Amino acid sequence: MLKTLDTCQDSPEKDEKWMRAAFAQAELALAAGEVPVGAVIVVNDELVSVACNRPISLCDPSAHAEILAIRAAASLLGNYRLAGATLYVTLEPCLMCAGAIIQARIARLVFGASDPKNGAAENLYHIFDDPRLNHVVAVQAGVLREACGEILSGFFRRKRLSSRS
Repeated sequence: MLKTLDTCQDSPEKDEKWMRAAFAQAELALAAGEVPVGAVIVVNDELVSVACNRPISLCDPSAHAEILAIRAAASLLGNYRLAGATLYVTLEPCLMCAGAIIQARIARLVFGASDPKNGAAENLYHIFDDPRLNHVVAVQAGVLREACGEILSGFFRRKRLSSRS
């Protein structure tokens, strides 16, 4: 069971609005030939940063959408702690990104599609449920789950088909 904090809950309408912004970033990643994952960071219902996956184009294995969005938000806000921020991302974060979310002290994580192979929130790991950690992140899973999952499924389906030919 994922931790949630009532004080960090947002309305389903706002969550969908910001997840659509993250989805637009995933579409940019898709157009660039990257795995289509997008992320946005919001503070007080204001957009602070946007990013999409860029490990291929940047030759950087850490250039996941979440990491790039966190870096941009920290730079813009002039603080490596993003207290009060909500991160919207189209795919359940991996362990690396989950660690960055915790280190940045992000208050709330909202994600779309689950990742059964790499997910660190509810699938492979349950990192945000670990009581030994010194920061609690409220988690909301499944916002625009179908759309977020389909863009990824389609990407990998086309990749498999092209590798066969």
